[in-house]
Amino acid sequence: MKVLLMPNLTREHSYSVTLQTIEKLKELNVEYFIAPSCADERLMNLVKFEDDGDSINYCDIVIAIGGDGSIIHAAKYAAKKDKPVLGINAGNLAFMAGIENNELHLLKNLIDNNYYVDDRMMLSAEVYNDENSIVYSNVCLNDVVVARGEQIEMINLSVECDRKKINSYSSDGIIISTSTGSTAYSLSAGGPVMDPTIESILLTPICTHSLFSRSLIFNPKSVISIVNEDKKNNCAISYDGEKAIPIPENGKIIIKKSTISAKFIRIKSDNFIEVLNSKLITRRM
Repeated sequence: MKVLLMPNLTREHSYSVTLQTIEKLKELNVEYFIAPSCADERLMNLVKFEDDGDSINYCDIVIAIGGDGSIIHAAKYAAKKDKPVLGINAGNLAFMAGIENNELHLLKNLIDNNYYVDDRMMLSAEVYNDENSIVYSNVCLNDVVVARGEQIEMINLSVECDRKKINSYSSDGIIISTSTGSTAYSLSAGGPVMDPTIESILLTPICTHSLFSRSLIFNPKSVISIVNEDKKNNCAISYDGEKAIPIPENGKIIIKKSTISAKFIRIKSDNFIEVLNSKLITRRM
């Protein structure tokens, strides 16, 4: 087995967890390496580094070390080559992590082929200008957020599903998420928690100026269209919490199920409700 390690060494505990992971992989006689994009001077004499473009092609699995953001980044990178990812939590909640940093002994299950691989639906989102040309496109695992830019005023967004008008929202923005992303920003905005194995597209308005605007759940074949109805160009899009990108004046966003999916390695037998309870138990007060 060949393992590509993708640690986020900017996290407080990631370096120590990475060293412990390396020691465990050595003990299991697993070949491992790190892509230069994750290089750190502290690891130069300890780990073999391989070119990013090649390493993903001949690894069997990817191990991401960090929080949810780090794991999502690695999962999207691996999804393009249909490689499964195991997340090791070196952060706080880390819903996406397969094991915690005190459970590294479970890495033996990889060698014993004692694990499952869960497919997680992803979304693609394309930004069009007023000439109906694509100016930006990307995929996301958690969510696409269309929100107001630098100005503090609310924005007016018109939403269609399969070319049929759903609603016009006067709000701070809209979150379009997968079921996997239902426990992220959408949850903070009052959206429902969904089992990540259920393929769906979830719409949650952000601080909408209405008493009756609630989240909507669409089937995975739906095509969601969002248009900024304001004359002011005060709208931006963000994929999985990454840096926001301005949407051009009279621009339109088309969101639908991606043709690729993320594959997550599941070693432990706990179900979604057990994970949910264990992750949020400290935040119920």
